[in-house]
Amino acid sequence: MPTISELFVYPIKSCAGIALREARLLATGLEYDRNWMITDPQGAMFTQRAYPRMALIRVEIGEQDLIVRAPGMRELRTPLDAARLAAARKVDTIVWRDAAYGLDTGDEAAAWCTEFLGLPARLLRFDPERERTVDPGYTASTGGATTFFADGFPLLVVGQASLDDLNARLNGKGAPSIRIDRFRPNIVLTGLDAYEEDYVETLSADAGANGDAAQGDARVELRLVKLCARCPMPTIDQARGAPDPEWPNEPTDTMLGYRVNARFGGAVTFGNNALVASGAGAWLRIGQEVDAELGFGD
Repeated sequence: MPTISELFVYPIKSCAGIALREARLLATGLEYDRNWMITDPQGAMFTQRAYPRMALIRVEIGEQDLIVRAPGMRELRTPLDAARLAAARKVDTIVWRDAAYGLDTGDEAAAWCTEFLGLPARLLRFDPERERTVDPGYTASTGGATTFFADGFPLLVVGQASLDDLNARLNGKGAPSIRIDRFRPNIVLTGLDAYEEDYVETLSADAGANGDAAQGDARVELRLVKLCARCPMPTIDQARGAPDPEWPNEPTDTMLGYRVNARFGGAVTFGNNALVASGAGAWLRIGQEVDAELGFGD
């Protein structure tokens, strides 16, 4: 049976993630995932695609604050509770083609981001009074969905066997193995065959499995709705904030040999995006078993 082997949240979009033993599931995804985003002064988003150094910005969830650190920088703190930013400037922004809504976290955070990235920058917190809806073309099974500053969906699911297969292919050509953080999943599963997550339509589990019964629905149900088309970002070594100088185009070059998907315009796909159909308020935990319902289309 498939089992959750790793859980990750990425509080600041395109910055380093946090590996968790357990994470609370919300309708928008895992708690604190992509709640913040770095932008230019006009509100245009920054990502590792253009600024790979962002991978070196690491965060910790404190009791009251998001704690932000980076090499050579003083520690930065910004409130976890968006209510503490009630007087903040509201910023209309865009994540790719979707409207999104932020609260400016202030000049201290802006100065910190500007100093580390070397260009004018601001730090936004998603405005909890607004909603960003997921593309309705993918949400009929759940009656709609919302997310914060994620690229497009609340969750990304990846199978460990898929990474193992990719690493075997990389090793076969003399390239080093890569870590799962290159693909920035929220949920990693063992117990699936390589790329079997491509065909999973529903993941479900008891909300209180492996621990005390959680508040929320009695059953967690995730709907996997769209394979994740990969940009060049997986070429960025998350530990160095830059591509491997000896293998700067990996793993993309290798995946071009077997993961090109005609249904996505010839893009390389890896992982499957998911919506929260039920279970908001429940906790997901490493070691938790899940049921996987497969579908193979027509």
